Amino acid sequence: MLQDGVKMEGPMEGLDDILAKYYQSEGSIVSILQDMEVRYGYIPEEAVMWVSERTGLSASRFYGVATFYGQFHLVKPGKNVVKICRGTACHVKGSEKISDDIQTMLHIGVGETTPDGNFTVEHVACVGACARAPIFIVGKDVYGKITPQKAKKTLEKYMGGEGNGKG
Repeated sequence: MLQDGVKMEGPMEGLDDILAKYYQSEGSIVSILQDMEVRYGYIPEEAVMWVSERTGLSASRFYGVATFYGQFHLVKPGKNVVKICRGTACHVKGSEKISDDIQTMLHIGVGETTPDGNFTVEHVACVGACARAPIFIVGKDVYGKITPQKAKKTLEKYMGGEGNGKG
């Protein structure tokens, strides 16, 4: 049950606002998790436990939803999230090779983050830009008709601290 008048400070600060926004509505777990993801960039365990205690909903319900939907991160992602589209058009046009090369280059697998916290690799089902397949995304920068060589060059620019790899 929501404890009236108790405000959290420190890392949990701001969760009161998220919780109050959705507390009265059923089926609000997804909305709470989405707001946590926006606020923190991922779903911190401490935040789930805090909301669970405040609402009386078990933490496992939150984790069940968070692990069902690919949009949620339970571990803080890297500074640059690299997404490789695996939709049909991208797959047919070579996204698997691009993914394999990126994983080899960064020495991590899909869903993992480099030790320096700079890159996380993810697969996405479809980004809706099939005419530009294969699609490769770094942060908010979308690259179409990408080849393995172009993907490597783009990532090298991000590794060099040049901001976005466009150029």
